[in-house]
Amino acid sequence: MTEPMKWGILSTGGIADQFTRDVLRLPDHRIAAVGSRDLARANEFADRFAIKKRHGNYQDLFNDPDVDAIYVATHHPLHARDTIAALEAGKPVLCEKPFAMSYAETKAMVDTARKKNLLLMEAMWARYLPHMIRIREIIASGVLGEIVSVRADHGQWFRLDPEFRLFKPELGGGALFDLGVYPISFAHMVLGSPEKITARSTKAFTGVDGQTSIIMEYKSGAHAILNATNLAATPNRALIIGRDARIEIDRTYYAPTTFRVINHKDEIIDGWDKKYVGHGLREEAIEFARCLRAGEKESPMMPLDETLAVMASIDEVKKQIGLEFPEFIK
Repeated sequence: MTEPMKWGILSTGGIADQFTRDVLRLPDHRIAAVGSRDLARANEFADRFAIKKRHGNYQDLFNDPDVDAIYVATHHPLHARDTIAALEAGKPVLCEKPFAMSYAETKAMVDTARKKNLLLMEAMWARYLPHMIRIREIIASGVLGEIVSVRADHGQWFRLDPEFRLFKPELGGGALFDLGVYPISFAHMVLGSPEKITARSTKAFTGVDGQTSIIMEYKSGAHAILNATNLAATPNRALIIGRDARIEIDRTYYAPTTFRVINHKDEIIDGWDKKYVGHGLREEAIEFARCLRAGEKESPMMPLDETLAVMASIDEVKKQIGLEFPEFIK
């Protein structure tokens, strides 16, 4: 019998809570320990989920012999620091998206994993969901014909609170890094790296980007038309349009959902019904555990070179819209 996958959860925020709840649905996964800079918060989180071991600093979590791998769920300006520290301690890492704040940080993380010969994977959870796996199979089948256009949006409504992380510059706030990473990664999944990027943005009241629109152009002539905003709720749907057929992905496209394949005669020829219980974050945990048990150092569903390519696109958008961040508040 395969030994259970034993996770160490780094940080105790909302995404760590969601990940833990979903992973606890898996019979062969355990949450072995949680780490926080504040032991009281670690204890509260551990009590909520009946986690036996809790650490009041990150290094003790990294050094815990009962932990197989670390799930990094700190604020994204700290992803590079915390991921590298965990890797240096000999622990494989599943790091939340956005993976880092720059291509340079991402490369340092990837280089460390390769130097240490350890598994590193981006927690871009949409890539591992069943409907996205099926979408990739449909694209590979050629039924769509030459892909002409990809369209995706990610917009959420938030209270205009200057202390909320999506509006706080010191926490890496803004639409691009927290929300835009989804449509950008989606476009990369379908079309790969673009030849040219054009980006335009409107600032939120704190100076971070409140709405960012992106056109990615490809050698084939295809376009990806993407939008992200933290100022309003958008449909959160996506389209993949080919010469012969298109895929329409319903709300919310990066979460478990439904889609249809429609040919050029407007006939539905394939599709996917939502038959999914839970959030969906556990799929990345399943893939990570599979890679770890197989001795793989990266996932074929989200290779490290793909993570680097996505961050290169984000870097270019960031430069074009003039997005700058102050030093992270420790």
